Amino acid sequence: MPSPSGPAPSGRLPVCPDTGAAAGPQDGPARPDGYRAVFAVPEFRFVFAAHLLSSLGVVVCEIALSVLVFRLTASPLLSALTFVLGLLPYVVGGTLLSAVADRYPARRVLVGCDVLCALAAAGMVVPGTPVVVLLVLRCVLAAIAPVFAGTRAATLGEILGEGELFVLGRSVIRIVNQSAQLAGFAAGGLLLVVVSPGAVLALTAGAFLGSALLLRLGTLARPARDGARGAERGALLAASLGGIRRLLADRRVRALLLLTWLPPAFVVIPEALLVAYAGLLGVGPAGTGLLMCAMPVGAVVAESLVGTFLGPRARARLTFPMGVFAVLPSLGFAAQPSLGWAVLLLVLTGTGISYNFGVDRWFVAAVPDELLGQAMTVMQAGRMTVMGLAGVGAEYAPLRVVMPAAGVLGAVCVLAVIFEVRRTERGPVGADRACAGAVRGTDGPVPETGK
Repeated sequence: MPSPSGPAPSGRLPVCPDTGAAAGPQDGPARPDGYRAVFAVPEFRFVFAAHLLSSLGVVVCEIALSVLVFRLTASPLLSALTFVLGLLPYVVGGTLLSAVADRYPARRVLVGCDVLCALAAAGMVVPGTPVVVLLVLRCVLAAIAPVFAGTRAATLGEILGEGELFVLGRSVIRIVNQSAQLAGFAAGGLLLVVVSPGAVLALTAGAFLGSALLLRLGTLARPARDGARGAERGALLAASLGGIRRLLADRRVRALLLLTWLPPAFVVIPEALLVAYAGLLGVGPAGTGLLMCAMPVGAVVAESLVGTFLGPRARARLTFPMGVFAVLPSLGFAAQPSLGWAVLLLVLTGTGISYNFGVDRWFVAAVPDELLGQAMTVMQAGRMTVMGLAGVGAEYAPLRVVMPAAGVLGAVCVLAVIFEVRRTERGPVGADRACAGAVRGTDGPVPETGK
């Protein structure tokens, strides 16, 4: 286990797209390839275990809180609102608090976020807590989430380096997210059969505390990334908004953020309507469960296969085709497919998640070092916010129209963003200069070869 007592270097390493795993803090003897190389890093194993605990906690919390609110109010609307509140408040944490990810030491931020989430979950357990307070506490969890996710994503670059291992580490995090949906819903449902929603929420608080303990004991203490001290930092709100303005002023960063946000925004539209579609087919709870599980299954399978069997070049080539493909299966719902065909369409939709391999690599190469945590926070917050808005908006449109329309509009929008991303591609000058030098085995500057 790494010693948490002394600070570790926080500098980033160059992102070399096609030269294999980047050198990082764990340089030394040759390591196994692929996901095995990621798990060969002891510090990452602690991050993985902590993320698994907290992800399961979040999913189980959503189920238990929805059931608790329904039992207290007998209102399906308020019960459903707990899920909506798990998405929309992301914009608050992702904008007003985004500078936290870079101005404070990462381990302190991660542990603090987990402790706050544990306190919020514990507050839900208190007998007699008003429904309004329960919903506010749910908002607190959602506002903290993007800060935690952005800080963790930036920390992966310090733990793994920001080449091949960083991309695979991010892939592992996505696999956990999708798997947690499957395992969390199943575990939450089983737990609620034998214990009360309050008891399940208490277990959720324990999961967050366990995650905090793993991160505190298993990760190194590193200084803040922004390098500023005391009065130099200014107010948190001003720093957060100023950092976002700086990120959005960069055309390349803007294009990559849109490429990160748009496919999930259109993919979530058919996903948000699956319960209604199951009712249209008359397939009952079992069929509804199959529909709900199909997309995460496709995502986990595709992510695992691409990460295991394809190299960096092949993954990069898949980025644009899979980004477009993710939204195309929705077109099949125009034919009102039967349960089996609908499940297949959703599994195919889930495979589109593999476009993130290339986007992750390009994004960290485009973002300034001192804004990496904030950039990752904005990325996560924006994704969840647009998904929440798209999911809510889909509820007010005709079922047979909106599902295939999401495929048409999604394909047009994603293709437009891909065109912009291609126009902003950067060659060996700038961010790629260090990589070119690494390939040549030189430490000095690399001659410019043109624009």
